Amino acid sequence: MSKLVGEQQLMRIFIGESDRHGSRPLYEALVELLRKEGFAGATVLRGICGFGANRVYHTQKLLDLSADLPMVIEVVDSQEKIAAVMPQIDVMMGGGMITLEKATVIRYSPKS
Repeated sequence: MSKLVGEQQLMRIFIGESDRHGSRPLYEALVELLRKEGFAGATVLRGICGFGANRVYHTQKLLDLSADLPMVIEVVDSQEKIAAVMPQIDVMMGGGMITLEKATVIRYSPKS
């Protein structure tokens, strides 16, 4: 495991829960790609409500089983590693948004 401390890059990928890549949920396909490419880690967060470019409001309601809730995949790694995988991510995504920002990593280590 390499040390991932100091200035790195945070990538957030905003998609919908119902977005797909082939027969798989897009968030699963993206996390698998990032794992295969040797990224330090990735986390998928499921939102409770939100809207995107089409301005459709999505929310989790008791009787609504097809809410298409917002999903955010967060990844922290080097700027070079993120730039190298971007073309593959672009091919996989139909819609959504990706943001990048600087992140200072102060600790990165597995559980003892």
